[in-house]
Amino acid sequence: MILGRERLDAAPVPCAGLLVIGDPHVSSRRPGRRKDPDWPAPVLAKLEHCVALANARDLAPVLLGDLFERPVEPDESLKSRLIRILKGFRHRPLANVGNHDIRHTRLSDGDSLAMLAVSDVLDVVPESGPAALYDVAGHRLGLGATPFGQAIPTAVGGLFPEADHTVWLTHHDLAFGAGYPGAVPPAAIAGCALAINGHVHKRHVPLQAGETRWFNPGNITRGSVDLIAHVPAVFVLSGDLSLAEERLPFTADVFDLTGRQVAADPSPEAVGRIESAFVSLLQAETTTELARSDDGALIREEIEAKFSRDETPEPVRAAIRALVEAAVAKRGG
Repeated sequence: MILGRERLDAAPVPCAGLLVIGDPHVSSRRPGRRKDPDWPAPVLAKLEHCVALANARDLAPVLLGDLFERPVEPDESLKSRLIRILKGFRHRPLANVGNHDIRHTRLSDGDSLAMLAVSDVLDVVPESGPAALYDVAGHRLGLGATPFGQAIPTAVGGLFPEADHTVWLTHHDLAFGAGYPGAVPPAAIAGCALAINGHVHKRHVPLQAGETRWFNPGNITRGSVDLIAHVPAVFVLSGDLSLAEERLPFTADVFDLTGRQVAADPSPEAVGRIESAFVSLLQAETTTELARSDDGALIREEIEAKFSRDETPEPVRAAIRALVEAAVAKRGG
């Protein structure tokens, strides 16, 4: 269901812990430099592993956002496979809303995630606020969530009067370490002992902001080559707020690294290849390059490398990126 106060008005969900699952990015479109012969089998296999783990240990699953890679997943067969997997959880999953899950600023009926929610496959938190109450081995945990694009609360005291601890889920550009461009440091949330963030793809060690401990577990799907060293894992949250890593099965060698060092190659041939990307895009003749990657990631890499080398102004970058997205969408359609 799309949550209002339904789960808060119900009795606490009894379980042995919460299974925290980072962004899956389920998609029928193979990402970037992934060379898997059968996509999206790897991410579905990870979710099936999560089902087995959660059921064996009586864990309630929570998803940090971006269940889908695209707001509208066109492959009906894939959605059916995903529904079967999610229905296998003993406890119905609760999902935050990520930026990849929505076409507009809020979850709407046209989004694939909303379709799963109204079908009662999982519970979705559409608006920032309290979402559920869990009884974890005698400890009452109040769980709140803030979807992507909505303001993270500065105080949550009193939202869960029966809870021993309050945990908050977010899906935001937060600066763990170097962070994303424009990311902001995690801030204290009064009354919240633990906040767990999705959206940032790599795992980062927890940091403390006032009374709030922030943790970013990273994605369970390595969609881009910058995650080559990332180890996909989920985390078990206990009633005392301790987090235990549970690594997921994965194959290390899944990226095609051909030409990965081209940006550092000063040869005229390398420069010519990168500059030709602009010409190809402007003439809408991108099919050859895009065919090497279902989502156009390789041509994006070449263009971003040229942006950095030439210190291209941001307005020009935005225009070129828009052309890339239009070309990829045209090919995908």
